[in-house]
Amino acid sequence: MAKMLSRVAPWLPLAKAPADPVGPWSFRVLEQQDTAALWALVNRDPVANVFLAAHLEATGSAAGSAVGGHIVGMYRNGALECACWAGVNLIPVGVTAKTGAELGEHLGRSGRSFSSIFGPAAGVLALWSTLQDYSSEPFDLRPVQPLLTLDTDPAVEPAQGIRFTRPDELDVLLPACAAMFEEEVGYSPYIGGTEHYRRRVASLIRRKHSLAAFADDGAVIFKAELGTVSSQAVQVQGVWMNPDYRGRGLSAGYMAAVAVAARALAPTVSLYVNSYNARAIASYRRVGFTEAGTFATVLL
Repeated sequence: MAKMLSRVAPWLPLAKAPADPVGPWSFRVLEQQDTAALWALVNRDPVANVFLAAHLEATGSAAGSAVGGHIVGMYRNGALECACWAGVNLIPVGVTAKTGAELGEHLGRSGRSFSSIFGPAAGVLALWSTLQDYSSEPFDLRPVQPLLTLDTDPAVEPAQGIRFTRPDELDVLLPACAAMFEEEVGYSPYIGGTEHYRRRVASLIRRKHSLAAFADDGAVIFKAELGTVSSQAVQVQGVWMNPDYRGRGLSAGYMAAVAVAARALAPTVSLYVNSYNARAIASYRRVGFTEAGTFATVLL
């Protein structure tokens, strides 16, 4: 699934709670000294928590940034119980049905607005149970999204012809990316202008995280992105088949090729999919993906 674009006001920092908490829970924005504690949470499930793992590997720190967001930690008796990336999107780590309601209340009181919440379903839905009192009506709520993983060679032969896209192919690839986004999310990625989404796709191409298969006439047949990459897992996003080529049994071979490319970077490849997308789930299972958990998404 593609990362959500912001339809809300720019990021504003959350106030830091006092170092010495009053009451059973305390909340504060994580800093460098919290890195080891955050890694301990992430490593409970490094595949489901790939977003935070990638952040930690890229920056070496639990501290966020004034542009991208921060990580809010929830503490009891000085110990980090759970955390949540708080930027344009909310991404919980280690959040349970018990802690999520408290954390959602804290985030709601901050006055911040968010475009989406996504991640392990227990954490997402618990956050939303209280955050919804401070939010607008959701654009969509997807409570059951199977998290599928593959840590072996694919069960079907990888299709030929799929490759990493090139910078000079951006204008050819961009309409396919936009079509996928609109099918998946329900609105255009160009709301508010085209430049932000164009830069995002260009960045995926530049980092060799964009794969596609092209027809002889140059049309995109299939495309996918290695959306989030850590040393332990790659989360595939943005999977799309050109409608003119659907129903031909091509998707499993293309996904097998994507899985091979992903597993050249990390041992496990994962993705999450809407529970009602039976055709996609069947294709992923043909490739050898198995269910490893459940994600949920709230689109705001």
